[in-house]
Amino acid sequence: MPIGAVVLLSAAVGKAALRVFTEHGLTVHATELNADEVEEHPPHLAAKYDLPEELVQLQWRLLPVVLHPEPEYAGWVAEALAQLRDRDPEDAHALVLARALRLALGSNDRDFEGQAVERYTTARLLRELES
Repeated sequence: MPIGAVVLLSAAVGKAALRVFTEHGLTVHATELNADEVEEHPPHLAAKYDLPEELVQLQWRLLPVVLHPEPEYAGWVAEALAQLRDRDPEDAHALVLARALRLALGSNDRDFEGQAVERYTTARLLRELES
């Protein structure tokens, strides 16, 4: 399942999203662009959640994520950017990866509503995995 940057960030600080990675054997995919976005945030997240920055960085690096470079899905980025034109353009990469892999998208971002891909929030995904 492709995962958006916000879910990756949540897992890096040990929130419920971490259980998707550690308890269910689900293969998690992300774009290198979204991974680069996550790399920018450990200092902020550590301060926000009163965690050591090294812990947040280590948790992020230990997440079992299959990273995909843009050339794997580049042919569909322009269409996704057009569909998400009034939203965060970095969201297009996670959306396109889900389409390219023909998998549902793991994201709490409502910007993906109405797109031609099924979206699971972290709560919904965990409910389904645990049932």
